[in-house]
Amino acid sequence: MNTEGHWDSIYRTKAPDAVTWYRPHLERSLELIKHAAPNLSASIIDVGGVESTLVDDLLAQGYRNLSILDVSPTAIEVSRKRVGEFSRYVTWMVADITEAALPRHGYDVWHDRAVFHFLTKLEDREAYIRQVKQSIKPGGYVIVATFGLEGPTKCSGLDVVRYDADSLHDEFGPRFRLVEHTTELHRTPFGTTQQFLYCLCKVD
Repeated sequence: MNTEGHWDSIYRTKAPDAVTWYRPHLERSLELIKHAAPNLSASIIDVGGVESTLVDDLLAQGYRNLSILDVSPTAIEVSRKRVGEFSRYVTWMVADITEAALPRHGYDVWHDRAVFHFLTKLEDREAYIRQVKQSIKPGGYVIVATFGLEGPTKCSGLDVVRYDADSLHDEFGPRFRLVEHTTELHRTPFGTTQQFLYCLCKVD
């Protein structure tokens, strides 16, 4: 499957609030990022940023060293235009996270809401985790949100892998110290609910 083509088609044909994962604000993500990076100079990457308003809220909080990565050029362009003049504080990247060229030890915080659970192949998960290991700074934080064990088995026509805190942490290994985890019932724009699991890890 052409991953870029699949997701770009979704973002070309659907409004930002017409997809199941849409929230007006990613409150839980913002809370975890602020906990992990109280210093506004922290370097933060949002993997699979799509058209979410997290970048807007981080900019509004005063963060000025942001990177947004997504496989869809359409989604990136929508977000870039929406934040307007503040886009100069953001590095915009169109890439597949398993193959992206990321700076070594370039980030204090890695954030991913709803990308990792699409990696159903072991080799793709291993490639993703290699990216995290080489690009996060020692002592940095990794925030990953996936569907929980009671979440959907598919999303946007694709299979997903569901996790609890232990199984998600096991994917990353002992170098990642689990600081906290929580579940959230996300209410979709269509009135259904999806269980999300959030894990915050510190890199030793």
